[in-house]
Amino acid sequence: MRTLGVALLVIGVALLVVGIVYWTVPLEHLPSFMGHAASSTKHHTKRALAATVLGVIALIVGWLAFARGRRAQAHLR
Repeated sequence: MRTLGVALLVIGVALLVVGIVYWTVPLEHLPSFMGHAASSTKHHTKRALAATVLGVIALIVGWLAFARGRRAQAHLR
């Protein structure tokens, strides 16, 4: 469970970073793999919201899995 927790924590942080990039960087300045659109000043609002929400969910589930793994390991000792 600890490995799953750590993996979800890392994924959650990465998704939050992606969400912040989508919120703050206009479309014309995004890299091509993130949905670059030439001469546009809009933001990818739906993608930003999705990445942010999924990042928060992954952090919560990762924290719970990590805590449960630590508690199970403490009971074995």
